[in-house]
Amino acid sequence: MSAAGRFNAPLAWLTLCQGLFLTNNVTFMAINGLVGLALAPQGWMATLPLTAYVLGGALCTGLVARHQQRYGRKRAFQMGLAVAMVSSALCALAALIGSFWLLIAATVVAGYYNANAALYRFAAAELVGPEGRERAISWVLAGGILGGVIGPQLAQATRDALAAPFAGAYAALVVVAALSMLALARIPFPALPPAPAGAAGRLPAGVARQPAFIVAIAASALGYGVMNLLMAATPIAMAVCSHPFSAVAWVLEWHVLGMYVPSFFTGPLIRRVGVLPVLAAGVLLSAACIALALHGVDLMHFTAALLVLGVGWNFLYIGGTALYTESYPASHRVRAQALMDRWVLGTMTLTSFSSGALVTTGGWQAMNFGALLPLAALAAMLWWLRSRQAEAAAAAQQQA
Repeated sequence: MSAAGRFNAPLAWLTLCQGLFLTNNVTFMAINGLVGLALAPQGWMATLPLTAYVLGGALCTGLVARHQQRYGRKRAFQMGLAVAMVSSALCALAALIGSFWLLIAATVVAGYYNANAALYRFAAAELVGPEGRERAISWVLAGGILGGVIGPQLAQATRDALAAPFAGAYAALVVVAALSMLALARIPFPALPPAPAGAAGRLPAGVARQPAFIVAIAASALGYGVMNLLMAATPIAMAVCSHPFSAVAWVLEWHVLGMYVPSFFTGPLIRRVGVLPVLAAGVLLSAACIALALHGVDLMHFTAALLVLGVGWNFLYIGGTALYTESYPASHRVRAQALMDRWVLGTMTLTSFSSGALVTTGGWQAMNFGALLPLAALAAMLWWLRSRQAEAAAAAQQQA
């Protein structure tokens, strides 16, 4: 819907693309750790395929930014989907021949798609006027509900479709990317403004020093990092606790619904109460997830913890994105957006690797206690931004 309440067809198609992108990601989250556990030379390496996926994304953010600026949104997004099809086929081959290192290589390549499709949320804001920016970001991210429902079920339904476990799930992702290619063809993206001349379009130093710029990146990166740390380890932790894969799929489905169902009201909520209260609520909900996870390891505990974690992530990610879109000049949008995603994906790389090592060596409880540290740091940064904004408002009143 547009800000005026009218149906926005391009935004609807982009929402579908986001849903298919999250179908890919949720399927990867559900199976990469388990396939890695089966193929890895050592247990602590189990989440390396997931780490390789987000590391590939982090490494590709600069390349994606250049491709977006050079070829435009549509063609660059189509290139990402082509990479998704090739990399998914390579993952299926790796599972079939039992090659751990081919799986790693394929998921690194898939990172280009991860970094590319992560920009759907910024492209959504360009399909509407400034007054509808938060709503558009929320609606496109709400497309993740499709991934939350289809991803775990797709992994479950195609688990034994081919000779090796989960090879069929990787093959099914080729079809998912092809469907997204068809949807993307229906979207007339507006042209991006030309990159500024000189300094290779580098961000002005004053922009990167703004408190809002810094906190927006921290909220998105640390919110995603904590969520990824706990989510990536959940399938392994549940397997250690003797929960079947059907239970893992159930927990991940509720987690992803928690991530994206709130998107229907997060944008209007930000408009109503402001972005900082929404970000603070995201920190509190993430802390509540840890409290639930420490309380027990029954299916109910895993489900409730991951559901609350998803809602907390939603508030932090949408809130951070909305705050960020107001902190840089339009002429630098592609480079600024790539910078945020580099921090997000870099943090996810660290937490993806750490989750496997922590859950297989220190255990589920130790990992949850460790997740409190970045949340405490983020809470302190939100307080800092609130104080700076209060000081600026007081100074403006004195001058008036």
